[in-house]
Amino acid sequence: MVKPLEDLVTALSKLPTIGKKTAWRLALHLVDRPQDEVKALADAIQAVKTSVTICKQCFNLSEDELCRVCSSPARDQSILCVVERPIDVFTLENSGRYRGIYHVLGGVLSPINGITADKLRIKELASRINANPPRELILGLGASADAETTSLYLSRILQREGMRITRLARGLPAGIELEYVDQVTLTQALNERIEVHYGNAGDR
Repeated sequence: MVKPLEDLVTALSKLPTIGKKTAWRLALHLVDRPQDEVKALADAIQAVKTSVTICKQCFNLSEDELCRVCSSPARDQSILCVVERPIDVFTLENSGRYRGIYHVLGGVLSPINGITADKLRIKELASRINANPPRELILGLGASADAETTSLYLSRILQREGMRITRLARGLPAGIELEYVDQVTLTQALNERIEVHYGNAGDR
């Protein structure tokens, strides 16, 4: 066997959803590509590690202290959408229907997996809301059981006078991650989002 090829297959197979067979196909494809194309790919991967940081306000991926959404004067600062991961921001942005801002939570509550409230960016979210209360807080956490639990928890601890709390409409298939929802369904879920009524602050 050719060791550099085996090393590449091993590295590729560590990527999410990439099994050994797929890693071999990708590795052999790269062997067949021109040198400049492979170098461009390697440079792009390196640039991701050296140039991409976390937005200090919303925790989305960014090249600067503030991401393009947070720093844009065209965005509606009075609508704040809470999502699980940066890929969910990209998914919603691709819908072309949302013009508010975001907060990337960093996951959803899952005590069985050791993910408790202190492991997520919930304190940061509460601080943002206290400093600049939005008129609407959208819980855009998908439809899994853990996402439902997280939405319930957030709605109860973040309630503020005059702030509307909504969630994406039930057009989302049960249990699906937001990144896998097609654009038509996602647009419908955004347009038809519903009010959240999960108790009041006195129930905390």
